[in-house]
Amino acid sequence: MHEKKDAPLRSDAQRNRERILEVALAELTQSADAPLSAIARKACVGQGTFYRHFPNRESLVLEVYRYEVQQVADTAAQLLETRAPDQALREWMDRLAQYAMAKAGLADAMRRATCKQNALAGLGHGPVTSAVTLLLTANEEAGTIRPGVTPDDFLLAIAGLWQIDPHGDWQSRAGRLLDLVMDGLRAGAPGA
Repeated sequence: MHEKKDAPLRSDAQRNRERILEVALAELTQSADAPLSAIARKACVGQGTFYRHFPNRESLVLEVYRYEVQQVADTAAQLLETRAPDQALREWMDRLAQYAMAKAGLADAMRRATCKQNALAGLGHGPVTSAVTLLLTANEEAGTIRPGVTPDDFLLAIAGLWQIDPHGDWQSRAGRLLDLVMDGLRAGAPGA
């Protein structure tokens, strides 16, 4: 039994993990307070299996967020192929906001998870950071944003997205916030 616990993730363990994430996405989208025990039960995994993959609510929420936002992250490269770097960055921010707001319960769960100290640092890896790095690098090379902006700077700047009520007039509020972020990124740009 010890060998199995120490072995790399087997295909059945990977399937369990993916099933947990799929169920968690559905449950957290409906309710940010979905009990972890209910998620484990609906994913047909035992509590031990669940907690081996996700030791706490924060780790699950952050991973569901990463898992879901991969689709949005993948659009960064596509946008850069057809748009100027600054237009690609601004359009990508809109897509991120649209996706986050469409997942009201997930956005609420994300807001709660990121209220904890160092939770945003947990976003320092994964598809969002890769997309942000790609977009920031393209813009810095084109001279359309100020030099030296890091992915962490950017993520902190847009963190206000998760404070917006997805049931209200989120489009105009998100648009104003992201325009302010974009104006700040452009301030001091060599090409400005």
